[in-house]
Amino acid sequence: MTDMPSSLAPAPQKRDPIVRPVTVNDIAEAIGAGLRDVQATPLLSLGFGALYALGGLAILFSVTALGMPYLAYPLAAGFAIMGPFVAVGLYEISRRREQGLPVTPGGLWRTVRSRSEVGWMAFVTLFVFIIWMYQVRLLMALFLGFNANFATLPQFLNVVLTTQEGLLFLALGNVIGAVLSVILFSLTVVSFPLLLDRDVDFITAMITSVRAVVTSPGPLVAWALVIVMLLIVSALPAFLGLIFTLPVLGHATWHLYRRIVAPPESETAEGAAGAIT
Repeated sequence: MTDMPSSLAPAPQKRDPIVRPVTVNDIAEAIGAGLRDVQATPLLSLGFGALYALGGLAILFSVTALGMPYLAYPLAAGFAIMGPFVAVGLYEISRRREQGLPVTPGGLWRTVRSRSEVGWMAFVTLFVFIIWMYQVRLLMALFLGFNANFATLPQFLNVVLTTQEGLLFLALGNVIGAVLSVILFSLTVVSFPLLLDRDVDFITAMITSVRAVVTSPGPLVAWALVIVMLLIVSALPAFLGLIFTLPVLGHATWHLYRRIVAPPESETAEGAAGAIT
C-alpha cells in the first residue's frame, strides 16, 4: 500500500489550550512577579501607567469643559473596562523578559501591531464600554428625566443621593455595571495574554478565558475583586495611583495567565499520551 500523498493527508487539528486550576497562592505569586517586572523595567512600565492616568484626567477635563460633569462617574467607571486592552504592552514586556528578548518600545509596538486578533479583542472591550454608557444615559432618562442635565457634579450627586429616583438610578446602574464587568472579566482574564503568546483566534481566546473562570471560580473572583478595589483606590487621587497600580496588575495578569494556560509542550505531551492509550 502506498503512502497517502501529502496533499491529501488530513491537516493536523489545533488543540484547544489546556486550562489548569489556580489557587489564591498563585494569585499572590503572580502579583509578586508583577512587582519584580515593574522593578526591572520601571520607565516602560510606569510609562504605560502614566498614559492610563492621563487618559482618565483627559476624560474628567473633557466632560467638565463640555458642561456634562455628571458623566464623570460613569465615564470613570467605564474607563476601567478598557484596562485589559491598555495593559497589552505590559503583557508583552513580561513575555519578552520571560523569553530573554530585548524590551524596547519599538519591539513592543511591532509585536502588538502584528497580532491582528488583539484588535478584535479591543473591539469587544470597546463594545462593552459603549453598552455601559448607553445604559447609563437610558437609566438617567428613565429615573431623572429625559431632559436631565446638571450644571455641576455636586448638583448631580445631591439628586442621586437624596432622592428616591436618584437612589434607584444609582442602585440599578451599579448592578448592571457589575454584570457587564463580570462578563468582560470572564472574556478577557487570559484572552489578551493568550493572543500575544499563541497563534489563536480571538473567539478561542475568549472561550479559553471563560473556561479559566469556570475552572477556578473562587480564586478568579477574588482576583477580580482585587483589581476593582485597587483601581477604585488608585483613581481617587485624580487617577495618579494608576501610574503604579496598572503596571503591577498588568504584569501580574501575564504571570497568572502562565499559571492558568498550560504551555504548548504540555498539550503535545497530552495528545501523545492520548494516542498511545
